Amino acid sequence: MFADRADAARKLAAALTRFQDEHPLVLGIPRGGVPMAKVIADQLHCDIDVVLVRKLRAPTNSEYAIGAVDESGWSFVTSEAAWVRPSPEYLEEEKRAQLEVILERRRVYTALRPPIDPKGRVVIVVDDGLATGSTMMAALHSLAAKHPAKLVCAVPVAPPETVMKVKAYCDEVVCLETPRDFSAVGQFYRSFPQTTDAEVAIALQL
Repeated sequence: MFADRADAARKLAAALTRFQDEHPLVLGIPRGGVPMAKVIADQLHCDIDVVLVRKLRAPTNSEYAIGAVDESGWSFVTSEAAWVRPSPEYLEEEKRAQLEVILERRRVYTALRPPIDPKGRVVIVVDDGLATGSTMMAALHSLAAKHPAKLVCAVPVAPPETVMKVKAYCDEVVCLETPRDFSAVGQFYRSFPQTTDAEVAIALQL
């Protein structure tokens, strides 16, 4: 159990200190992953930026991810989607809706600072936890196309089967806890409020 995202980030940073001398680029997945990335970047004395991806929501449960889409428009649907049977029309509309959110966030975040090129860098992608792993896999896929020297997924908690899936998309996964009794990321935090766009902007400005 983590006290909050800041507590989880400090513990993740301790597990990532071996990368400090390589001057990594730490990328947060909005929203919850960005303030955590800020804590980690500060402790490792390295650069921070954002990677923009969005989950594709189940038709009957907006919190449940059935896939993800990245900024380039590449998307995928998880095997779990078979349980809710989304129509092709629904998936296309959901993809368009999430791409609109990504484009708006890029407009806002790029106004705050230009994107940092990950080419040739050790890139650490941070989120506050993984459930299906869809969003993280989309982020890693997007970044792999930009040719980083090494691609690392760093999260406080994820179910073991998700960690195994995510490993196929990066060079290394750093995950502090892999409980089998997993319902949602928030169950492993004592405080887990929704992160706002304002908090993301602050993390990227400082």
